[in-house]
Amino acid sequence: MQSRYHVQIIEAVTTRSFSQRAVQAVIKANLGQDSLQGLIGHPEYHFDDSAFEKGWDYVNKQRKMLFESLREPKNPNLAWAAFGRLSHALQDFYAHSNYVSLWLHKVGGSKESGSIDPLDKTILTHPGLRSGKAYIPWDVFTFIPFIGKYFALLMPDDSHARMNLDSPERGPMFHFAYAAALQSTELELKEITSGLDAEFQKMFFDRS
Repeated sequence: MQSRYHVQIIEAVTTRSFSQRAVQAVIKANLGQDSLQGLIGHPEYHFDDSAFEKGWDYVNKQRKMLFESLREPKNPNLAWAAFGRLSHALQDFYAHSNYVSLWLHKVGGSKESGSIDPLDKTILTHPGLRSGKAYIPWDVFTFIPFIGKYFALLMPDDSHARMNLDSPERGPMFHFAYAAALQSTELELKEITSGLDAEFQKMFFDRS
């Protein structure tokens, strides 16, 4: 998912509860996953290459790190970074996989782009669930302004370049992917918050 949409989702989910300092720290960690180091050799950061087991293990690891960081050494900066990383992975799951396509097929299509269940167990465990494969270095050419879209047309059908729903330019299914990513991030934050007592919630939200 393009950076602007990651930012929009984080701001929508955190601004009311978190301090501005905390929001910016979460955003920085979220966008940091798209650094060159994060893009090469780490499909679990983005649920690429159908690395679903690795991806969910990564999300669980970041969630555990978040809780541990608040309790000991009581460092909210580490907790914000963990939330940024795990939220990036969750958001990319919907943008990089065919979850939306499978869901629309199941429900027979929908005219409401905000109407999607982000945690449909029949889709999450569907044998046909897959995500785009990164063809390095050829994928690099698809990011070249103006001409990148023509390189994408030459990529295999199972490539990230052909499968991604990273922006509205990818068609109407992007809006379903965005809605699912937003809802999943909201649900994740709600689940995390429910596991924190008042002291740690105050620390995590950075509110006095």
